Amino acid sequence: QLHLVESGGGLVQAGGSLTLSCSASKETFNYYGVAWFRQAPGKEREGLSCISPSSSNGPEKYADSVKGRFIISRDNGRRTVSLQMHRLQPEDTAVYYCAARDWPCSEAGVYERDFGSWGQGTQVTVSS
Repeated sequence: QLHLVESGGGLVQAGGSLTLSCSASKETFNYYGVAWFRQAPGKEREGLSCISPSSSNGPEKYADSVKGRFIISRDNGRRTVSLQMHRLQPEDTAVYYCAARDWPCSEAGVYERDFGSWGQGTQVTVSS
């Protein structure tokens, strides 16, 4: 398992933007598929986006709820995966988690059960 650390959460007004980062200390992170999830109070954890180790593994995956607003990217030199979030709305308020799996992203979707390494989460609050 990897030790993942999220950063970048905070308070933002509706319509604003925020960028989250997920980093790991092990270089093997660069060979993992990495995803972002979120969990709002009283709701199930939702898979948002996934990026594979290489573009040759296929394009990035996005949930319909964030497609066109969120952008996932990775910098293997810094062992970091980022999630740019734009046009944020109050319903985006949640704890955001990054997760990793030692396999490319699944074509079937972004599911919690497919990921074995998790970060501690970072709070994102969008005010109206």
